[in-house]
Amino acid sequence: MRPIFPLGDLWRGSALLLVAILVACLVSFCQGARQLSIGAIFTDKLTTSFFGFRRGAILHNVANNGTDSVQFVGFEKYVSDSNSFELGQKVCDLFTNGILLIGADIETPLIPTALSYSGTFHIPIIITSLSKRDMGLNTTGTRDYLVSLMPSLVPVVVDLVRFHQWKRFAFIYDGDKGLLRLHALMERLSFKTYDVAFRKINNRSSIIQTLREFRDTKRQQIICDTSNKNTKLLMEQIPLLGMVTASYHYIFMDLDIDKINMEKFQYGGMNVTGFNILNETSFNFIQMKRAWDYIKLQNTSTISRQKNVLTHRSGLMMDLVDVMDKTVKILKQEKKLEQFDNRGQRSCDDDPFRPWEFDKNVLRFLKRVSFTGATGPISFNNFGERSNYVFNILSLFDDGMQKIGTWDAKAVKQLKFDNVAYANGNGPGNSKNKTYLVTSVIEPPYLMLKEPRHLYFGNNRYQGYAIDLLEEIVKKTPFKYKINLVHDKAYGIPINGTWNGMVGELVDGKADLAVAPLTITSDRERVIDFTKPFMSLGISIMIKKPQTTKPDVFSFMHPLSYEIWMCIVLAYAGVSVVLFLVSRFSPKEWYPIEYTRVPTDEAPSGTNQLNDKTTNDFGITNSLWFSFGALMQQGCDISPRSLSGRIVGGVWWFFTLIIISSYTANLAAFLTVERMVTNIKSAQDLVQSKDVSYGMLGEGSTLEFFKQSKIPLYMDMWTYMNNSERSVLMTSNEQGAERVRHMNGKFAFLIESTINEYFSQQKPCDTMKVGQNLDSKSYGIGVSRNLIKFSDDLTLAILQLREEGVLDALQKRWWFDKGECHEANADASSNALSLSNVAGVFYILVGGLSMALFSAIIEFYWKSRSQSRKQKTSLAAAMRAKVRLSVTGENADLASQLHPKGNASAPSTETETTPIDKSKDSSPEGNHTEV
Repeated sequence: MRPIFPLGDLWRGSALLLVAILVACLVSFCQGARQLSIGAIFTDKLTTSFFGFRRGAILHNVANNGTDSVQFVGFEKYVSDSNSFELGQKVCDLFTNGILLIGADIETPLIPTALSYSGTFHIPIIITSLSKRDMGLNTTGTRDYLVSLMPSLVPVVVDLVRFHQWKRFAFIYDGDKGLLRLHALMERLSFKTYDVAFRKINNRSSIIQTLREFRDTKRQQIICDTSNKNTKLLMEQIPLLGMVTASYHYIFMDLDIDKINMEKFQYGGMNVTGFNILNETSFNFIQMKRAWDYIKLQNTSTISRQKNVLTHRSGLMMDLVDVMDKTVKILKQEKKLEQFDNRGQRSCDDDPFRPWEFDKNVLRFLKRVSFTGATGPISFNNFGERSNYVFNILSLFDDGMQKIGTWDAKAVKQLKFDNVAYANGNGPGNSKNKTYLVTSVIEPPYLMLKEPRHLYFGNNRYQGYAIDLLEEIVKKTPFKYKINLVHDKAYGIPINGTWNGMVGELVDGKADLAVAPLTITSDRERVIDFTKPFMSLGISIMIKKPQTTKPDVFSFMHPLSYEIWMCIVLAYAGVSVVLFLVSRFSPKEWYPIEYTRVPTDEAPSGTNQLNDKTTNDFGITNSLWFSFGALMQQGCDISPRSLSGRIVGGVWWFFTLIIISSYTANLAAFLTVERMVTNIKSAQDLVQSKDVSYGMLGEGSTLEFFKQSKIPLYMDMWTYMNNSERSVLMTSNEQGAERVRHMNGKFAFLIESTINEYFSQQKPCDTMKVGQNLDSKSYGIGVSRNLIKFSDDLTLAILQLREEGVLDALQKRWWFDKGECHEANADASSNALSLSNVAGVFYILVGGLSMALFSAIIEFYWKSRSQSRKQKTSLAAAMRAKVRLSVTGENADLASQLHPKGNASAPSTETETTPIDKSKDSSPEGNHTEV
């Protein structure tokens, strides 16, 4: 037995405080202060509850040192954790020493023994370790001398479970206290409504096994009712098992959770809810804190080496002394305290034991106590259960555990949150204060590592479209995030019922968001949430860019196909023939030849004679010339006179107008553009090609599209790719692009169009996208199912960015502005035609001129030969005469040149006719038609 004399026995090293206490003690004795014995039973020496009890006794004695005051003499007892017999002995020792009240900070197995002894000997025992309600003790009897200063946590946990709408959760406990609380909890929740798995832990290996089981069975809501020691062990293992993401929510019933270092969990995103009962603004707590600061400063006692004794247990024990103080004051006010002296010496060995009326008064007045102490408001109901108390609700933030609300036993609405996010049902965590775990994959240009890598850390290591998108969203909906790369570099497909990749990490709770080129599909939508799309795309075909072909010398023929050229030639011939025919049958096209200049022997040279012949301008030669002139948009010196001829000419002119205009419109492009010719332009071409193989990414939405497609063409493609002897399923888009480049047009890669367009803008600039997209789909941000409200905020931000044009600007920036395959500047020199572009025109011109010269030579030769035969001269003489005619232009016939003396008698073979526009009267008889 170790009494605490008035003002107590302080720890060694508190010399100054001890002197002050001794002085106050002497004053109190001199003034005749009354002494009462109080007792306390502990299961361990030098605990925080031990510190609280002594500090409370000291504060009481210092404050009550007058003549009419009451000084406490404290007696401390220590028992083993589960030795009920020893506890009974200690209670009897205190009872024999005339203890007024007993405080007990004992373990759960000893509480029934304390209940039995208190009821038997009518001595109130105030326990601080567990609520009577949580123990399942009968709280309907008013004769129960066991009083509980520890408030019940069960109603608080029940309200939180209902608030978060949990239907499936786990419960971890480490002793009888936790098992009793679980029983009390499920009495209010019912196992029929809630799926609860509960496990007991007792060492590190059992903690690991239990956590791994809950992780594998997807139990992500966990209630932990453990001692402070085991709570710390749990905190050590949780991050090692990857259970620190936002999908996990832990409720710790350890009232000192805020004293544990939470640095490892502040950036994982997991939700931690805890409780605190200490009222740090109360007088008792402030005095206890001052004493602790002084003891730490002296650093000479054993307890001063502890990290912190300002716990809920020390606060409860300090309030226990205050409860005793308030009880004594009520006894004194009711003038019942004098009865204590008349009670006499009593012992547990008294036979028979006779109760004393004073004992009932002590219990009754104890239950009337009401004040605010270090653990908040304190009062008791008729059953000895604490009835007026307030729990502070804590949650994990970036700077540790902070208060977010309260649970007030006396309030109409007991659960009340200070944080608006909680009050709106958004659950634990505020997007502005939480750090969300973002999973992604290295996929240019969405996410890339900065170089040199050793200079960058954290989120600053990455760059790309996804980073810019996140930053723009944060401007609309502020939140903190941490980027982690997906461990298997996959997007996510179900394998034997389990998802891999980024989708798997969202499903397993290892990540909160997936910001990457993640395609929205129905299968993925069943297990995770998606925001509204931030980009639309489709499956496209990537091929190696073929060599560019320069326009050939006859590229001016390309604006029109060969079929059209042939049709034009046939139309030209047909129009010429029709014009010839309608001109032959139309009288309007015939007119008489009135005058002819015919030098004959009967008429002197240079005289005119009447001629009764008629002629027609549109012979077959002139018809061809007229049609050709119109086709070349040049015209000629003859035109139709008849209605039918003019109709033919009009429709031909209209035809040539359209043809020549169309030809001119396309001519520039065919002369200036260097064209790339490829045989693959669609998925149909791939299937029909025997030389070109094709493949796709081995995991992802593209594979699922072909695998599930019911379109025959795509089914054939899937059959080919799935059964190909040489693997055509790539592990990454980069591998597919490299294979396209190295197989020189013999391999095509089926890839999403946005990534296809990006590769086409990157060096060595030798890939291209061909054909239309095979399907239509969209990219969205993947969100864990536990963040439904946050998913709505992200969607709203994406819609705002789309309306403001930010998404288009980001795509332009990363696809084209940062591209490495920019086109050359479109200046005048780059668009100018070279000789090779129009060489064919010069070839035709030279060929036409050569043909004309050749025709002239043939005509010259033929005419000279004909003349030589008629004149019976040599061919050489005839050719000289023709050359002289061609050079000098003398209009003399060959005979006069060859026989200058006999030129008067030489017959003339040349005639010249001169038609006039209006024909004169001529006899119809004798008209001669010249064809």
